[in-house]
Amino acid sequence: MNDTNPSNNLDQDTKWYVLRIVGGREKKVQEYLKKEIEINRWDTDILQILCPTEKIYKEVGGKKVIRERVLYPGYILLQVKEGKLNGDMISGIQSITNVIHFLGRDNPEALRESEVRKMFGNFDDQEDKGIGVENQYMVGETVKIKDGAFNDFTGTIESISEDGKKLTVIVKIFGRETPVELSFTQVKKES
Repeated sequence: MNDTNPSNNLDQDTKWYVLRIVGGREKKVQEYLKKEIEINRWDTDILQILCPTEKIYKEVGGKKVIRERVLYPGYILLQVKEGKLNGDMISGIQSITNVIHFLGRDNPEALRESEVRKMFGNFDDQEDKGIGVENQYMVGETVKIKDGAFNDFTGTIESISEDGKKLTVIVKIFGRETPVELSFTQVKKES
């Protein structure tokens, strides 16, 4: 069993199942699942337990920190060899603390190949982007620039780029409104 890039394992002899769990417990359930799979020797049948995450910058107490955010809160994905998900395995997995049920409950429904490709395409896109920044700003909001050439200037957000990495802020320089392009980490909300 491995936790590598899922798009590398989209083969025809496996199916992906969705396990619904209590939100915020994704990592803990993933650990419990690994132990349960080891104890019951299901590791030849269950190939991956996946809880896709992305890394984001967030400002906490005035400092920039990198955090992980779960892409699908309340869900974990399991890659199982086709035809190997049986009653004992289903009830064993569903009895784990914080597990609610499989998608399809007692008769788990595998994701269609198109759903898997779409989801893992999005997962790969997130991975390619690298570290994102949590978008906490809105157009029209007043922000203070805290880094760069316009440090300590105050301005209004005019636009947010489509990729969500840049802001265009209108600042007054010598009485003239001037657009300045900044990253999320260069501004903070005006209090």
